[in-house]
Amino acid sequence: MDPQRTLVDTVFDGIFEMLLTGEIPLGGVVNEATLAERFNVSRGPVREAVKALQGRGLITKAAYFKARAVDLNVQDMIEIFQLRECVEGMSVKLATQNMSDEGLQQLLEDFEQAGSDGRVLDVHARIAEGSGNRRIQSLLCDELYYLLRLYRARSGSAAGRRENASAEHWQILRAMRARDAELAESLMRAHIARATEALQRLLDAEPAPVSDTAQPRRNRKEQRA
Repeated sequence: MDPQRTLVDTVFDGIFEMLLTGEIPLGGVVNEATLAERFNVSRGPVREAVKALQGRGLITKAAYFKARAVDLNVQDMIEIFQLRECVEGMSVKLATQNMSDEGLQQLLEDFEQAGSDGRVLDVHARIAEGSGNRRIQSLLCDELYYLLRLYRARSGSAAGRRENASAEHWQILRAMRARDAELAESLMRAHIARATEALQRLLDAEPAPVSDTAQPRRNRKEQRA
């Protein structure tokens, strides 16, 4: 294993967690020198991690301008969540039909165990993996994975959304275990529609992006939808 690659991956994960929690605010400046000091590494791994985050659509950097965290906007959110509703609806339908009884039972048990431990299980990725469709897996677990997690974290920060999302996940998994593919698809589409509404209200209420001189906001915890 390439130790430099592992270091870049670690920095990538650390920066992404800062985006999820709001330590680096949406639209905020991404300072490579500060991040290198934060993770106790040279500028090289940070630069590579930032490039990788750019490739995932999480950081933007125009020529002659500072790198910034993506600034989520309502129109982009609506378009991505419309795509998500269609793809994840089909994903859960296929997973309900294709996963084994043991796999469906294990998924439900893992979800319940994560809840009792205070953890969050990425139900959406697990369902995509169980769909058996490589295109869906690539889209939801690779191409859009990090951007979707960021959007879901934002929608989950709306008051009461995390608890409601957990209940909706449980209903979806129960429908899957009952092999009711049509119900599972309907519940998934409704789940994403509610997350879309929550995020739209949140984005509409937010002020304009922070300036270059603004400092990162800290300790603003956000949960997955």
